[in-house]
Amino acid sequence: MEMTYEFSKEELAEIEKIKAKYPDKKSPVMPVLWLAQEKFGHVEPEVQHLVAKTLDLPAAHVYGVVSFYTQYYGKKMGKYVIDVCTTTSCQLCGGYDILHYIEDKLGIKAGETTEDGLFSIQMVECLGACGYAPMMQISNGVYCNHLTKEKVDAIIDGLREGKMPEFESIPMPQHLDESTNKIG
Repeated sequence: MEMTYEFSKEELAEIEKIKAKYPDKKSPVMPVLWLAQEKFGHVEPEVQHLVAKTLDLPAAHVYGVVSFYTQYYGKKMGKYVIDVCTTTSCQLCGGYDILHYIEDKLGIKAGETTEDGLFSIQMVECLGACGYAPMMQISNGVYCNHLTKEKVDAIIDGLREGKMPEFESIPMPQHLDESTNKIG
């Protein structure tokens, strides 16, 4: 049975509010895709067509946005999507080792979802936290920094129990100006 994707009256009203914030009809595509993904859990082609129709845009434009940004899931994903950064900083600090460890632990490769539908793994480009490498993001939300195998084990075990990792505040290194004894 094929699923029919529709926005509710309330969601259509929200989309109208989003559209009103932008000067042209292409600009609201990202927040409307986000709204669609929040509702459906992904933005498969059928959802992309719904967004295109709702915004009166070519489907190719919506597809271009979905295929460019990793935070939009162009296919059904697991309950928890583990985005492992494999860009240069994370690579140099063991990002690929962490990725392969997660793949082995979950028994799937990047781009796949576990049979129980609980986890998907993605290799992603820079998540903008290079100083905390290696790192990953869980379902477009919590960043997990300075990863080790032990830390990954704790995170995955917690997710299996339905517990998202806590936000981890990591202060930036400070430079002490020795001439004034002040941080600057």
